[in-house]
Amino acid sequence: MKEPKRILFIDQEIYPYLDVESPIRLLNRQLPEYFQANGYETRTFMPKFGEINERRNQLHEVIRLSGINVIIDDCDHPILIKVASIQSARIQIYFIDNDDYFKRRRGVADPNGKEYADNDERTIFYARATLETVKKLRWTPDIIVCSGWMAALVPLYIKKAFGDAPFFRNTKTVLAIDDNEYKTPFGTKFAQKLLAENMSPNDVRSIAGFPVGYEELMRLGIDYADGIMFNSPQINQRIVNYAETSGKPLMHYSGSEPAGYLDFCNSLLEKH
Repeated sequence: MKEPKRILFIDQEIYPYLDVESPIRLLNRQLPEYFQANGYETRTFMPKFGEINERRNQLHEVIRLSGINVIIDDCDHPILIKVASIQSARIQIYFIDNDDYFKRRRGVADPNGKEYADNDERTIFYARATLETVKKLRWTPDIIVCSGWMAALVPLYIKKAFGDAPFFRNTKTVLAIDDNEYKTPFGTKFAQKLLAENMSPNDVRSIAGFPVGYEELMRLGIDYADGIMFNSPQINQRIVNYAETSGKPLMHYSGSEPAGYLDFCNSLLEKH
């Protein structure tokens, strides 16, 4: 019997764990269930933001996945993994947690709406911690869908940090771009901070030495992704133009129906 294809969803936000029913959060909730119902084996990750109620959502720590650290700017940051289930959909959500980056801190901005100064490091940590956890699970995905700017570094890490390792060698990445932009650019040391083992400064030369705004981060993700999705009807036109001229397979926004996303991922795997 042929084994099912595996798809990994690395999301920034998912309903109902973040209460407001935004279109992106609802879509990120629907896609794993839809892909699973259509023959895929799925895994889903999101950050464990401080406003996520662990008791109400029945999160519990996965002890067997503990013991992994991510080094950022010469500092060790331990990964805490928690998991919860959406019973009606029969899917599990893995949460990436860390005392410094996520515990007791709401989303990407404080209660006054000021974006956190270390969102750059939180983005690095989330991407690398998720991939390290998937490796520890010994679960190699055929395709990864990266939704939200906190997942935008995953295509780079797959191609450069893990590119020579057998585990992710044949994994394809899709960057899912929406209109949820951050406003405060990452600092001029961002490119240096995100370097990991097997990577060189040349891999991130497009963002080196200057503040990195949302547009620059999305361009970097497009450069290394195998495919691009638009998850909102109103995308920054400069990003749209960059994606359209990249030569990568591209799915324009066509509503929130998950069938189009399934077709796009199937076609991407068939081409490779």
